[in-house]
Amino acid sequence: MTKLWDKGYEPNKEIEKFTVGNDYILDKGLVKWDCIGSIAHASMLKKIGILKNNEFLKLKKELKKIISDKNFKIKIEDEDVHTAVENYLTKKLGSLGKKIHTCRSRNDQVLVDTRLYSKDKLLTIKNNLLGLINALVKFAEKNKEIPMPGYTHTQKAMPSSVGLWAGAHAEALLDDLKVLNTAYDINNQCPLGSAAGYGVPLNIDRQHVSDLLGFGKVQNNVIYVQNSRGKIGSIVLSALTQIMLDIGKLANDLVLFSTVEFGYFRLPKEFCSGSSIMPQKVNPCVLELTRGKVSIMEGYLFQVQNIIKNLYSGYNRDLQLTKEPLMKGLELAEDTTKIIELVINGVKVNKEDCIKACTPEIFATDYALEVVLGGTPFRDAYKKVAANIDKLKAMDPVKTIKSRKHLGSTGNLGLDKIKSKINSEKKAWDKEKGSFEGKLKKLLQ
Repeated sequence: MTKLWDKGYEPNKEIEKFTVGNDYILDKGLVKWDCIGSIAHASMLKKIGILKNNEFLKLKKELKKIISDKNFKIKIEDEDVHTAVENYLTKKLGSLGKKIHTCRSRNDQVLVDTRLYSKDKLLTIKNNLLGLINALVKFAEKNKEIPMPGYTHTQKAMPSSVGLWAGAHAEALLDDLKVLNTAYDINNQCPLGSAAGYGVPLNIDRQHVSDLLGFGKVQNNVIYVQNSRGKIGSIVLSALTQIMLDIGKLANDLVLFSTVEFGYFRLPKEFCSGSSIMPQKVNPCVLELTRGKVSIMEGYLFQVQNIIKNLYSGYNRDLQLTKEPLMKGLELAEDTTKIIELVINGVKVNKEDCIKACTPEIFATDYALEVVLGGTPFRDAYKKVAANIDKLKAMDPVKTIKSRKHLGSTGNLGLDKIKSKINSEKKAWDKEKGSFEGKLKKLLQ
């Protein structure tokens, strides 16, 4: 098994095991992207005269075979997907397979592989996120006239509504979508052509490769290409962390509000797990695990940030360790956004319990403001109501939430604005997804 850096000696097996780590396992998720990147690179080599057209076609044919082979093996002796692919090409095509690496480095390859992998995953995550936001908006619309207590300091505070609660989570995720779009744009730069971080002495066409792969642009400075490996990964993970933080808050609310003590919401039994000893238990494990996975995502972000924070410019082997948290973070966000949309679509509201929970004290501020309308200064009205809290009577909670008409309150949720934003983002997603897939389809023809 020939290594890309082979110089005629055998590495120490224990050192080899340590330095390879689990890259040969992780890289199974990068096989498709490595081959796609190699086809684009081979096309460029043909364009500048390194490969003949018939050579390019032979390489492309074998690379497409690898993509379609679900059982393509990467052994620990290969070290990574790049070596496994090149060894396969050399075995099949002889000396032609050895030409594929001209003008590029493994650093180049892992960068383009993870950029393409991230781009594909981010598009899926964005679509999932839009689905989740849409589910929350529908939930808010359906339940906009169901009152429930609002809380501060985890104590009853003022009248709220199920619609206001759901709309709040939808708007939080819309802001996260902006962050995700920024991370996508920064990741959407083609790194190929950097080689080991200092370019090559041949006049390669980096723009050609970028266009073939459907990137937004070429990443310019070749040293920065290498410096950006962990940086861009951390930007992606930072965006995913923002999403997970808000999903975690949503999950936490649902855990609390679906308890017997609150009873505002109810999860379908098929979404819940039981106890091995207590026959009555129906546990919201999916929400608890979601809440816990927020910390897992933060851990992935911290791993990458701490690996890269004190590195010198140029490639350093430490960067190998940023691959796993990036890939796992993307997979975690993809799964979580999909699952929580499913949960929201299944949640039921217990209207009677929500209304029953609107006890007299939550209307204290409403009473104080009624006194203000009679000409009393607010501070005096506040003290008057505070002195008579025990004598307050509950207002009609449904009427109360409908009467709040200012922008963003219970009687004016502004859901149409969110719907409009969802529609515009969906159109942008359709365009970008179609463009990316169209480029790849053309490349593989």
